Parts: sequence; C-alpha cells; structure tokens
Amino acid sequence: MAGYPVGEATSTGWLPVGEGHQLYWEEAGNPEGVPALILHGGPGSGFNESMRRVFDPAKYRIIGFDQRNARRSRPSAGEADIDLATNTTWHLVEDIERLRAFFGVERWVMFGMSWGTTLGLVYAEAHRDRVAAMAFAGVTMTRVEEIDWLYRAIAPLYPEEWQKYVAGAPPDTSETGLVAAYSDMMFSSDAAVREGAARAFHDWDNASASVTRSAGRPSDGVPIERMVSRGRIVTHYFRHLGWLEPGQILRDVGRIRHIPTVLVQGRLDMQGPLKTAWELKQAFPEADLRIIDGAGHSSGDAGMTEALVEAFDRFARGYI
Repeated sequence: MAGYPVGEATSTGWLPVGEGHQLYWEEAGNPEGVPALILHGGPGSGFNESMRRVFDPAKYRIIGFDQRNARRSRPSAGEADIDLATNTTWHLVEDIERLRAFFGVERWVMFGMSWGTTLGLVYAEAHRDRVAAMAFAGVTMTRVEEIDWLYRAIAPLYPEEWQKYVAGAPPDTSETGLVAAYSDMMFSSDAAVREGAARAFHDWDNASASVTRSAGRPSDGVPIERMVSRGRIVTHYFRHLGWLEPGQILRDVGRIRHIPTVLVQGRLDMQGPLKTAWELKQAFPEADLRIIDGAGHSSGDAGMTEALVEAFDRFARGYI
C-alpha cells in the first residue's frame, strides 16, 4: 500500500476526559516533529495504525486516538449497560482540546477521514487558532441529506443489500426511520436482536465502502462486539444529525478560510458523494480540492493515499 512505513507507536495510554470516559491514544514518529492529529471515521470506527502512513515519520509527531466509547477507549459502547448521553460531537470537540493540552501542543495539523472530516471542520471552526493546516478524505458534513442518501436514497445502487437491510428492521419501520430503528435494536436486552441488528447494519454500511470490494461482502471478519459498538455509536450520532444545526459547517466556514486545507475526494465515492466536497469548495475557495478518478470512499483506493501524502509533505516543507 502506498505511503510511508507505519512503524510502531512510541508511546500509548489513556487520558481521562470527564464523565467517566478515558480516551485511548498513541503517539508515533518524531517527538520533535510537526504535531499532527488523526481523526477516525464512523463515528465509532476507532483509530487504525495504517492512518499514519500519510505522514513522514521523520517530520511529524503523529497522534491518534479512539473517540469516546470507540474501540479501545473506555467504557466501550459495546458494554451491556452503556449510556451514550455524554457522547456527542461537542463532547468530542472538547476532548480534542484536552488532548492538545495533554500533549503540550500549541497548533497542530489535522487529518480526518469520512466522519473525521465533519469532526475536524467543526473543531477548526470552534478553535481556529489551534489548527495549522488540515487535509481530509471522503468529505462529509453530516447534513440530513447526506444521512438520508447513505441510509435510504442510495438503495437503487445496491438493491440486494437494501432488501436485506430493510428486512432486518421491524416490519412497520418506514424507510426514513431505519437508522433510529436499528439504534433501538442494538440497545435491546436480547442478545440475538442486538447482534442480528449489528450484523445487518454493518453489512449495509459495508456494501458501498470501496469500489474495489464486492458489494454486500458479509461482515468481513469483524468481531460481533465491534459491530455492536460501532453500530451503536453511528446510529446514535446520525439519528441526532450530529447535534449540528442545518448547514452549520458551511455557515461558519468563513472562520477557517485562512487555514491551508486540502480535500481529497474519490469521484466514485458512494458514502460521501463528491457533491458534498464540491459544495464545501464553493464556500471555501481557498481549499485545494483533489478529485481522484476511479476512487471511492476508502483511502486504500488507488490515488487516495498518494494525494494525502503529497498534501502532508507540502505542509511539512513549510507551507504552514
């Protein structure tokens, strides 16, 4: 796979951030390098070490973490009695500030994928003096039309997978109520209901992830515990529209137009259609939009990682 060698983390740990939450974090690269923060997607997918490959480890101090309740952070969203009331976009924004203070960073470069784009943009608009530069891939803004596309309007492109997805919900569920219905099922006290919903939701999400994978690839080896954890967080966020006001990111984009920004977008991205990145570019003309022909939503699709590497190499050369 393209990019720099990932290498081993130089340090790891958990940071208490309040309300009983502890965020798992890890640091890699050059401790004296340009500070860089990685924001994973999902919401709730968790940090993957491979995301470090877009950074030159000789030039960057690379920090990654699992957002609240995701993967190795504590408590896990998969726990039986978990309450996600203290897991919202605005909790995550303040968590990023706590991480910045913990690591002693004045300003950092940001990299986000998919949902990480939404979170990065919201954080930058709230704390614009703390962001030196940013690059995002698979651009999303978590607007109602984007959620509707992903969990309803995209159905004609994946009819077999859609049929299974609808069949996994209660019989009286409307097409616009599927996200909330799956959220409720994944919190069921019945393990069979909970796990069945998590598998069905995962398989629907998985169908459109990449142009290089077969649609509907079932469950692709992901442990059921992770499916439940991620599915709960995703549906929790999307049923609440990310706790964002309509059009909020575009409305406030003037606050961040001074920040060097690169948007890397697959032309064939089914989960985050190009229209979203294009509309962000219209409101943010200073941003450098790189459209990758033949690529989808995965950073592993041809051309995606290369464009991100070029962006972060440019930032490290003094562009910031």
